[in-house]
Amino acid sequence: MRGMKAEGGWGVISTEQCDVHYSGNHQRELRLWDEKDIPYLARATGLIHDHEALAAVELVHNGSHVGNLESRAIPIAPSLRPTRGVFPATARAMDKNDIRAARRWYRTAAINAQRAGFDIIYVYAGHDMTLPINFLSRRHNHRTDEYGGSLENRARFLRELVEDAKEAVGDTCAVAIRFGVDGLTGAGGDEDEGRDVIEMLAELPDLWDVNLSNFDYDGSTSRFSDEGYQEQYIKFVKSVTSKPVVGVGRFTSPDTMVSMIKGGTLDLIGAARPSIADPFLPRKIEEGRFDDIRECIGCNICVAGDRAGVPMRCTQNPTMGEEWRRGWHPERIAPKDTDDTVLVIGAGPAGLEAARALGQRGYSVMLADRSRELGGRVNRECRLPGLGTWARVRDWRLTQLRKMPGVQLLPDNDITGEMVLEAESSLIAIATGATWRADGVGRYHSDPITGLGQIPVFTPDDIMDSRLPTGRVVLFDDDHYYMGGVIAERLVEHGCEVTFVTPESTVSAYTQFTAEQKRVQRRVMEMCADVRTATALRRTEPGTAHLSCVYTGRETTAPADAIVVVTGSTPRDELYTDLQDRGESALTAVGIRRVVRLGDCLAPGIIAAAVYSGHLFARTLNTALTDRTPFRRENVELGWDQPLPATGDSPGPGSVFG
Repeated sequence: MRGMKAEGGWGVISTEQCDVHYSGNHQRELRLWDEKDIPYLARATGLIHDHEALAAVELVHNGSHVGNLESRAIPIAPSLRPTRGVFPATARAMDKNDIRAARRWYRTAAINAQRAGFDIIYVYAGHDMTLPINFLSRRHNHRTDEYGGSLENRARFLRELVEDAKEAVGDTCAVAIRFGVDGLTGAGGDEDEGRDVIEMLAELPDLWDVNLSNFDYDGSTSRFSDEGYQEQYIKFVKSVTSKPVVGVGRFTSPDTMVSMIKGGTLDLIGAARPSIADPFLPRKIEEGRFDDIRECIGCNICVAGDRAGVPMRCTQNPTMGEEWRRGWHPERIAPKDTDDTVLVIGAGPAGLEAARALGQRGYSVMLADRSRELGGRVNRECRLPGLGTWARVRDWRLTQLRKMPGVQLLPDNDITGEMVLEAESSLIAIATGATWRADGVGRYHSDPITGLGQIPVFTPDDIMDSRLPTGRVVLFDDDHYYMGGVIAERLVEHGCEVTFVTPESTVSAYTQFTAEQKRVQRRVMEMCADVRTATALRRTEPGTAHLSCVYTGRETTAPADAIVVVTGSTPRDELYTDLQDRGESALTAVGIRRVVRLGDCLAPGIIAAAVYSGHLFARTLNTALTDRTPFRRENVELGWDQPLPATGDSPGPGSVFG
């Protein structure tokens, strides 16, 4: 993946955080605990250097941010405090020996990073989660020695880490600081302390990488922040240092990037999510291929993978995370190896991607949709509050399809079984989407909710088609992603008095993985007349919704002139069933060798899953599960027979305390 970005023209390819020691062990992250980790990272730097890009590594000790669930080491921090989150662990206060040891771990990691081939070594002091920011922050640091109290004292540890790294690697590597400029505000902090830190250490690093400290804001979704939203917070940095400054802001527009440079905000454009959506973004800018840029939509499904501890994925780029596993390239795809012609029915995200990738392979493709406007669910969802950038899923694919002479776009065509038989296509891909259920069946209710017909019932399909209720509305959200929240927002805009009900303990619970849950819940609580969590919709009667606590079963009521159920969906697979019922002989008689379902027509899910489904079909011409695992796995190297290190390893020179 990193080699792919280097091939795509990015000048510097950086790792995510890389742990320097087992006592700051963030699960499923890179690590440089010792020299045994060097070969693994050297493979990445080698691929990066193959394309003449620079390789950077973010060295991190997570301090009180982690409970060390894997290593079982007691966490450490500047001062005694519970670890972050709900894990029952406490970080002990570091003594002087611990501080010396931590400096040694960072220094050793810097040397090992140099040996692994990295060109830039970061001391990571951002996102309110690393030892350097723990020392800097009054919220975390209650020390009374030379590492606590004044800002100069609290900055001492960060200064020492940078000085140690520079001494260790000399002029063979640049040493950078990544710093959250707002990380020292609140809870006794000073609004200007972030600026004061940069002024104090202005000329120390070779590069300043600045951002917002709280990742929910640093990695804000497009639902809450526009492109370039961090400029107001980081613009001052270049005025206090002569060193180059890099920053982020979900930059996807070349014009915005240029304005950041010419306006004096940044020297270098940083991009994580945009480089995931389009690893070849810089190359396309260089070649003037602006309409080929696959712009990030800001949905944060990539972040969700990281937070859930699973492989990364991207709504716009279905090859992300599959570069090594499946050997997929984001720009290249194998030319066709059969003489098939393909009819794709349904031009939503799955159908659009299938037709685009098939066209790229050189297949003759017809893409039909019953609607005059191609785009399927994206057309409707992008009109909901905060989801405007999601239209890019449709727009980029239509732009590419219109360049392909082998692809016919057939809007306003409601394809029937008879039409399929007459189409003279050998492969039929049905991507006709799904319909939101109106009976309440979802994750919580496996059977229809009693008495829903007593008062008007609406689904997200109704709301997106502008069929809206009036008056007092109970919205039952058993989907737990974005839909319940944005539907509630639309209802409030329409003048409804909304009671938001969910069986989860938080609103839109899945959005904790997309780094927006607290902001979603805040917005829902501010907009809605009432919010009831850990509560299920049980039954209805005229004017009333009967609810119950999911833990105790205790019943309550809510006034309701209408119900909106955001629960499950069912595939629109009638055409597939029709063709199945005709039998294989009827299909093969007209040259059809395979009929498949794609995206929501196969199994309703998120847009990223639909795009991936379409892309997978385009590459394999099938969607069936296989007996053999179709991708590579990282198998753990057996080490049971390897000797363990000697016990009683010294905590440091001259120390008699363990």
